[in-house]
Amino acid sequence: MGTAPARTCGFAVALVIASACGSGSDGLAEDGSPTTGDTTSTGSGSGSGTAADTTAGESGDDGCVDDVDCTVPGLGKCNAQNGTCRGCLDDADCPQHPVALACNDAGFCEGCTADNHCPLGTTCQAGVCAPGCNDEQPCPGSYACCGTCVDPQQDAKHCGGCDAPCPERANGAPTCAAGECSGVACDVGWADCNGVVVDGCETEGECTCAPGATQPCYSGDASTRNVGACVDGEQTCNELGTAWSGCVGELLPGDELCANAADDDCDGDVDEDIDADGDGWTACTGGDCCDEEGPICGDPALVNPGAFEVDGNDVDDDCDGVSDNPLLPCDGGLASNSADPNQYAQALDLCRFTDAAPADPVDRVWGVIDGTLARADGVGAPAPESRSLRDGFGDNIDNRFGDRMVVLSTGRAADDAGDVNPGFDDFQSGQIMGTDSPFPIDWYAANGFSLPNAPGCPVPLDDTDAQDPVLLELTVRVPTNANSFSVDMFFFSAEYPEYVCTAYNDFFVALVDSTDPSNPADKNIAIYDDGVSTWPVGVNIVDATDGLFTACTDHSVGACGDDAHAYSGCTSNALLQGTGFDNPGEVEFACAYGGEAGGGTGWLTMSGNVTPGETMEIRFVIWDTSDGLYDSLVLLDNWQWSVQASTPGVEPG
Repeated sequence: MGTAPARTCGFAVALVIASACGSGSDGLAEDGSPTTGDTTSTGSGSGSGTAADTTAGESGDDGCVDDVDCTVPGLGKCNAQNGTCRGCLDDADCPQHPVALACNDAGFCEGCTADNHCPLGTTCQAGVCAPGCNDEQPCPGSYACCGTCVDPQQDAKHCGGCDAPCPERANGAPTCAAGECSGVACDVGWADCNGVVVDGCETEGECTCAPGATQPCYSGDASTRNVGACVDGEQTCNELGTAWSGCVGELLPGDELCANAADDDCDGDVDEDIDADGDGWTACTGGDCCDEEGPICGDPALVNPGAFEVDGNDVDDDCDGVSDNPLLPCDGGLASNSADPNQYAQALDLCRFTDAAPADPVDRVWGVIDGTLARADGVGAPAPESRSLRDGFGDNIDNRFGDRMVVLSTGRAADDAGDVNPGFDDFQSGQIMGTDSPFPIDWYAANGFSLPNAPGCPVPLDDTDAQDPVLLELTVRVPTNANSFSVDMFFFSAEYPEYVCTAYNDFFVALVDSTDPSNPADKNIAIYDDGVSTWPVGVNIVDATDGLFTACTDHSVGACGDDAHAYSGCTSNALLQGTGFDNPGEVEFACAYGGEAGGGTGWLTMSGNVTPGETMEIRFVIWDTSDGLYDSLVLLDNWQWSVQASTPGVEPG
């Protein structure tokens, strides 16, 4: 055993390479650690060792806790105080044979004079055992000598053997495992989502999933997942690992099919009879053909057996199995002198009838529930001659729809072109029917117990009784998809032109009892509202606006009153021909007027609003005012429902 070498420049050296001190020219740093770079070994082996790129005995295994964390040969001791790996911590960590070595302040064993004085994996460099190797001083275990000891199983610069570096990888550093360049350590902010080593870290950001991976999926309500007919689908991760595909193969809740022993809507119940749209009809036993929104219909609450068929919308609105098949006319062959109010409903083209309280809710369809023919106040029978059903009127007026129209008159409901049952009698001289009655009480009260007249016209002489009245009242269940209705009307009066705007003007009203609040307060929709004033239908409407009283001959109007003035709104008297309102001739009280016996509005469309599914009432009433002379008449036809709300009142039709 040799003696320990003397210290020079404060550190022991076994071989002085140069005479200078303090500059590291002896192969040592000033702290006694070996300098980096190639240093010739003093051993007798044929290879030359290269010191590790480490100073002060530290390794690259930063953050060590104990020796097992220090993997670089020659730097196998952990300085737990600062978490660095060193060659030694004290003299006991250094070999004592064949030469006793001491641990210097830099953490290296010093005092060697030959490589074999040092532990495997180190060589004697300037008297210090530093990481290195050669043929005589091999590496420990499975490490390979590649200038220094490396692990060819894991070292990316010597992967599988010396000087066999792994290829560079995009956005990361290559890694070596089991001697194969098998991976990549991604830079911060990048990820290898596709697992393909050769393209490096191809994804900026984090991976969503592993490319090609699959997982179950379900886009429906969580409460229906894997319940009844509903099952999961599968989604697949895309090739970049950045997103999942759509859900393929899932089954979502559908309409509950009837009697198929399946839970189609995935609510846990099989073949239950539900009303998903809340319209009062169920899908299985209630006949609702569209209970939920889908390809069959866009608004399920409007489609059920209680709806009317909307022509041209490609929807089976009334669930009868056929789309766009509105009801056909139902008034063929009706007797002209019928006393059945339901036949008057048919002539109006209300072609469905129902009960007020059907035993089976399925039968709660729209239609006429009841009807009455009476006097103005709803009490007592009208004169049978005052109402009729006709297949036309006069020479040139045809039905608006179907085969019949309703005729109501303060005289006889017949034209002068051959009508019978009842037959014609003169309108201008007037017929005393002997059926006076009070006015419709609710309408009369709503107008302050006085008769409304057109703006500027006098109050009627007799405001206590309706002369020669006739009323048609219908109780109707409204379709569930209807918000309004319309009726075509044609009003005639022998008061035109001489008694325009006088105290004798006859009335026609159409009173709607509905929960819809947009109808007039007095319920009468037989009006024209110009935005400033309300004009009741009658001869006085001539002064309201053009187009409301056109079946006539232009003449001075109001000659028998206080406001005679010219009227030029007539378009043709052709529609008067054969009606009896075209008969010329002067009569008593006619103010020496000898022209045609009357005039008419032409066809007007009268509209009112309703609440879907409600039971409404409508009263059509006509009467003479103040006396029974100069009769008036109204034609009614072509009832239509509409899904849209209307502006209540009349417009040229």
